[in-house]
Amino acid sequence: MGFTMAEILLSLTIIGIVAAITLPSLTGNINERTWNTQRKALYARFSQAISLMPSLNGYGTLKEASSEGASDAVDTAAETFVTDGLAKVLKINNICDSEHLADCGFPEKLTTFAGNAINSVPRTLVELNNMFNSTFVNGYGARYRYSQIDTKVAAFETANGESILTYYNPYCVADMGEFGSFYSQPKMCANFVYDLNGKKGPNTVGKDIGVITVLYPSDSVVVAPVPLAINAGVVSQVNAGKACKAQDSESRAPNREEVAAMFYNKILFDMGWNIWSSTVISANGENYGVCMYYDTGHWALRNRNDNMNLRCVKR
Repeated sequence: MGFTMAEILLSLTIIGIVAAITLPSLTGNINERTWNTQRKALYARFSQAISLMPSLNGYGTLKEASSEGASDAVDTAAETFVTDGLAKVLKINNICDSEHLADCGFPEKLTTFAGNAINSVPRTLVELNNMFNSTFVNGYGARYRYSQIDTKVAAFETANGESILTYYNPYCVADMGEFGSFYSQPKMCANFVYDLNGKKGPNTVGKDIGVITVLYPSDSVVVAPVPLAINAGVVSQVNAGKACKAQDSESRAPNREEVAAMFYNKILFDMGWNIWSSTVISANGENYGVCMYYDTGHWALRNRNDNMNLRCVKR
């Protein structure tokens, strides 16, 4: 039995409608799987490379201007970290200074995790997060003090085709096992903002764009948090793991270095509230939860039963 032309046209129309509805979703899923695979591979390569470096601080030259408006400032910190340090343990094809980022394939315009447009990528630590630009001193001891000199970004392309921005702190310090509340900024040695596919797009944080952060100059910790799209709610740290599992079975609560990484990349993640980490510290016979105060950059200890915001991350 044959089909009439009208029946054939109706069938083709239905197929076209179904394809139009399902194709974007299928394409999105394929892209997401591809990005996840690339992201994990990049993280593995960086973790291995960082482990081969004896120390992450002390690279380059930093000299502040002799007076306001003077042009004698020198900043080779991030660029030297890449050329003299990272390039010896990681395959790098091209290195660019802060004035020529496009030559390393990094797009100028980005979309943040919250969907806001950035028309010019951050070119210094301070542009990445304005909490990197001050000297803080108060009456509560050394843990409440830090002095940060702003540094310029450098960029490079990997042998696998990723474009990487590098923000560097040559004066980063080790984990001293401090107890109580203290600034996390001095612990950051290097922060990388990567684009998995260069200028192709969508150039969006959480998709083809993400971060890898390295804390502590030796015995370094390398993290690459990918937060879920929405907050998991206001919960206690005791219930944080359960809340993440309920939100997405493939997620977990971030550790303290991961919440710090999201804070360091403040302009990209747009997270302006305090959040729990999964890290627990024992002191004086008690267990305390570590949270991040996003208005200052503090790691602080709180009662684990206190309620606070939670942002889960992908496994």
